[in-house]
Amino acid sequence: MTTTYTNPILDADWSDPDLVRVGDDFYLTASSFGRVPGLPLLHSRDLVNWRLVGHAVERLEPAEEFAKPRHDCGVWAPSIRHHDDRFWIFWGDPDQGIFQVNAPEIRGPWTTPHLVKEGKGLIDPCPLWDDETGEAYLVHAWAKSRSGVKNRLTGHRMRPDGTELLDEGKVIVDGDRIPGWFTLEGPKLYRHDGWFWILAPAGGVETGWQGAFRSRGFFGPYEERVVLEQKDTDVNGPHQGGWVRTPSGEDWFVHFQQRGAYGRVVHLQPMRWGADGWPVMGDDGAPVAVHPLPGLPPQPPAAPATDDDFPGGRFGRQWQWTANPEDGWATQHSGDGLRLTCVRSADAHDLRKLPNVLTQRLPGRPCAVEVGLRLDSEEPGARAGLAVLGDAFSWIGLQRGTDGTVHLVHRFAEAVAEHERDADHARLAPEGQVRLRIEIGAGARCRFFHDTGEGPRPSGQVFAATPWRWVGALLGVFGLAPAGQGHAGTATFTHFRISAL
Repeated sequence: MTTTYTNPILDADWSDPDLVRVGDDFYLTASSFGRVPGLPLLHSRDLVNWRLVGHAVERLEPAEEFAKPRHDCGVWAPSIRHHDDRFWIFWGDPDQGIFQVNAPEIRGPWTTPHLVKEGKGLIDPCPLWDDETGEAYLVHAWAKSRSGVKNRLTGHRMRPDGTELLDEGKVIVDGDRIPGWFTLEGPKLYRHDGWFWILAPAGGVETGWQGAFRSRGFFGPYEERVVLEQKDTDVNGPHQGGWVRTPSGEDWFVHFQQRGAYGRVVHLQPMRWGADGWPVMGDDGAPVAVHPLPGLPPQPPAAPATDDDFPGGRFGRQWQWTANPEDGWATQHSGDGLRLTCVRSADAHDLRKLPNVLTQRLPGRPCAVEVGLRLDSEEPGARAGLAVLGDAFSWIGLQRGTDGTVHLVHRFAEAVAEHERDADHARLAPEGQVRLRIEIGAGARCRFFHDTGEGPRPSGQVFAATPWRWVGALLGVFGLAPAGQGHAGTATFTHFRISAL
């Protein structure tokens, strides 16, 4: 029987994780930015093996703002709590303000998003219901890109029902006043041992450390200490996350590590309280790579789903659109296979601008991605394919020619390019169907293959996947057609698989 776990516990882009325990169950949420549905909900019994069980936000508002992709905007850095027999999630939209949703059960029904505090640059909110006093509080950070303010944490009193804040707010931690500290953000607020605690990273996503702050009163003054940093490990950051206590009293901390195109992967650190009352994370303040499992009942191996046979034309929870979807983009039917409409668009040359790309996270380990594709559309110029999508992108798939023939095409665009280019010469796909494959090696270097019935053949040059500013690279499937009138037909994807290399 396995007695240890290996970090990362979630080896994909589960950005800005936070978690909560309810009874014997642990629940985790993460940033979803501009993808829909948003606010993923994961469940575990042992803090190591996690399953995706749903999402808390079905559509992003205002709807017109998210009708097209806004890859780095939307839902930033949520916090999840359980209070008054309800789950609560607060997050910041850097362009709108602080929102919350709540639900009686993790699978919902979740309320519609409620704006708690309006304003630009309000990010990383975290509530606290103080059982000792009955008071409710909220702390948040600032995005300089929207507000001109950074490196400080603002605290508020909050109505116990979570609907509004009761004061104008006060800066309770000013990072500019702490020698050597910068980009203080991502606060998580707790009550422990008679203290108010804030666990918050500083120093930047790729280069920083995890700090702890404590005060006898919510509004301060706070004293600080660095409690987790890279030291001589290969875990850069380590960045924001959350603390949880098991039923037996063990303390654990989850946080993310920025890994380029792979996004922000999630690590689990042991945590204890030192003789001086301060938390000690990891191996005396350094991240652990391998560690004994938490003292919890053994669980079978589990991970968020990736494979999909699309039964009845439905896709699994792991898939998200790049913007609010419209009815009819995916059609349910009696068989297996994902039937995507070839959506007409004037931006068909640039996948980064399209809302109808169905995506999931790029795995953090070397793997092969495969899917079958049949182009059913008879529309000249209609196309469909499998993509690696980021600030640069590359895709391989099928396109209908003006003479009715179907061609295998492979295209890409650099980060600075506004239009895609051919990555390889087009060739006939006589049956109008193909098995597509992308092998993703170290450094997220991708090699593309196609199989039209004669075995896998390589296509084009190696493509290095790239992230957006805050979001890791994504895998995507899509159907497109040139701008025009009327229904342009469909494309069908079958047997989506991700396997280790």
